[in-house]
Amino acid sequence: MTNDRLAQQEKIIATVERVTYRNALNGFCVVEMNSRDDFFTAVGELPEVAAGEELQIVGSWTTHGTFGRQFKIETFSRSLPDTSAKLFAYLSSGAVKGVGPKLAMKIIQRFGERTFDILENDPERLAEIKGISQRSAKEISQEFIRQFAMRKVLIELENYGITPSESTSIYKYFGAGALNTVRQNPYVLCNMEQGFSFTRVEELVEKMQLSPDPVYRNTAGILHVVRHNLYNNGHTCLPRRKMLAPCAALLSLTEDEADIAIDSLLEGHLLFSEMLNGEEFLFLPDIYMAEREIAERMKTILRFPPAGFANLEKEIDRSEENNQMFYADAQREAVRLACEKGLLILTGGPGTGKTTAVRAVIDVFEQKGLRVLLAAPTGRAAKRMSDVTGREAKTIHRLLEVEWNDHDKPVFGRNAQYPLEAEALIVDEMSMVDCSLFASLLDAVAFGCRLVLVGDADQLPSVGPGNVLNDLIASEKLPVVCLTEIFRQAQQSLIVTNAHRIIGGDMPVLDEKKSDFFFMPRNDSVAAADCIADLVVRRLPAAYGFSPINDIQVLCPSKKGTCGTMNLNKILQELLNPKDRVKNEITVSSARFFREGDKVMQTRNNYDIPWEKDGESGQGIFNGDVGILEFINYAAGLLKIRFDDRVAQYPTDHMADLELAYAVTVHKSQGSEFDCVVIPVCDVPPQLCYRNLLYTAVTRAKKLEVMVGRQGVIEAFAANDRSHRRYSALESFLCSEEKDFM
Repeated sequence: MTNDRLAQQEKIIATVERVTYRNALNGFCVVEMNSRDDFFTAVGELPEVAAGEELQIVGSWTTHGTFGRQFKIETFSRSLPDTSAKLFAYLSSGAVKGVGPKLAMKIIQRFGERTFDILENDPERLAEIKGISQRSAKEISQEFIRQFAMRKVLIELENYGITPSESTSIYKYFGAGALNTVRQNPYVLCNMEQGFSFTRVEELVEKMQLSPDPVYRNTAGILHVVRHNLYNNGHTCLPRRKMLAPCAALLSLTEDEADIAIDSLLEGHLLFSEMLNGEEFLFLPDIYMAEREIAERMKTILRFPPAGFANLEKEIDRSEENNQMFYADAQREAVRLACEKGLLILTGGPGTGKTTAVRAVIDVFEQKGLRVLLAAPTGRAAKRMSDVTGREAKTIHRLLEVEWNDHDKPVFGRNAQYPLEAEALIVDEMSMVDCSLFASLLDAVAFGCRLVLVGDADQLPSVGPGNVLNDLIASEKLPVVCLTEIFRQAQQSLIVTNAHRIIGGDMPVLDEKKSDFFFMPRNDSVAAADCIADLVVRRLPAAYGFSPINDIQVLCPSKKGTCGTMNLNKILQELLNPKDRVKNEITVSSARFFREGDKVMQTRNNYDIPWEKDGESGQGIFNGDVGILEFINYAAGLLKIRFDDRVAQYPTDHMADLELAYAVTVHKSQGSEFDCVVIPVCDVPPQLCYRNLLYTAVTRAKKLEVMVGRQGVIEAFAANDRSHRRYSALESFLCSEEKDFM
């Protein structure tokens, strides 16, 4: 089976004869269609479609290896049945609950093409048909009106360029009054959980020839500017003065008018503000509450620490004896603080003994009979934590028993009312944890539970908003142990010593031939890209026995450019997983497709995707998860992807959330380790040349590190300690006096 990505699109008007398959999760359907007595099979995303509906479909013809010729639908529009034959097909399909083929035939024979009018406006007349009571007539009518209202919404919204899945989401979110809601205030679409962009709604307003209240537009526009700056740049708050110009420019207002509009949002609690260091900052409500709650919970833990342990020094000695190790002074201090204060932040670079200190803390906790839980932000980080501690570690989401509501918003089963059953909680890779997730985690931690937060403060901050680990440390209000001594065994690794040189602002050693760290000079990006491809595909597997897919990871500072992830992924896909007639392919966009066998990465949290693991089932694939695409099932609209030890049934309509992962950005690699890392250091944009980024990339390698490019770029990385500034308020909240903010 192959997928012709260049197939010419056609437009066909046809009637749905039968729905032979429907995936309730993603709306993917296989339908039998009739166009002027030409019967054919069509496949595509057709939410709520039913037999008897006339569709105008746009797509291309493909050939399925098992099912033969099919029409693959890219977009469609629909109209309700308008003849007796179409009405019968629609009603007999089961679209209206309580009406089957026999009853549908009786209704059509009695009322003919007036059937829809009777069902909607004169339902009691259904009781004229033998076997239909007045009660049944009313129930059938109510179900029809519900279905009719939904289809009316879908049809009209689709006419304005809104996709079927988007139209279905809008109907589910706003109900039968969705059309009136959108007509009155189309900017509510910006506020949906996976809402439209402000620009998209502006285009919709023009298409629908609407004139909404300017207040709606101003509100949506200002929130758009704030959200864009927060979520794209990791801020939790923004200086009010910096918001006036972009808000005014977007909305064609003066800065004074934008300032007044911001006041209105503050009065309506759509924005919050705080004075931080003498300047006013703006927050979105949920992020404001998250940082406030973190600060207050930290203060509470410090005010009411759990009871200390008797004979603590002896317990530490016993742990040393049991593990046949000698703990350094800083490691012993970490154990003392974790036991006595009930709260510890443990930080340090590679080779400084964080893992040993964590094992010691766990050992003493367990000697005292405490129930200890371990967690990390990603699946790979949790797996590594399990490997080094010998105990089960879970992702934070899984630990909190994540679920989701009707609007696909994550809801955690563990919270203040149903806290974690733990007397000690240890969280690794804290640099990756954003403020919202950390606030949810703290909400589920019972009072008296000891909390140990472990991370490398020199790594890149979280992808999501906040600078949690650094703010906690910078406040100087919490117990912190910073491990700085590089142990003798780690000193033998040039990966470790070079990482510390980079973060200290020094050039890494590049000319050591017998080491685990190599530099391959290439003066231009094309030569660098060719060298990287040769290293991954041929030279490194031959020299070290590494698997190009499982052991080697290319980490790029940028997505763009010859040595960015986009170009290198194309090159590596064709070299490592070339086109093959037995491998299925599926198109994401004109420039992107996936092939069975591809290495892929999830780029955002999706709580809906089901997976199985050793007989256990669950849901949720998260930002940064890497897997192998094992099978493409066109008929079911599903991809089978193996994410480490979890096998996910991945709906094709979520493919936009996947990227090829032969090469990934350094930001996306956080929390992961790889046997071998290859880093292009050629033509890197100046705004990305800062030492935290290169340091993070280098510290992802366990056995071998190879840099390819120009030495001058490495020098630029090491010299620049100015990473992108993040505005956040957690440090200020931790240092402030008590305040009632609820």
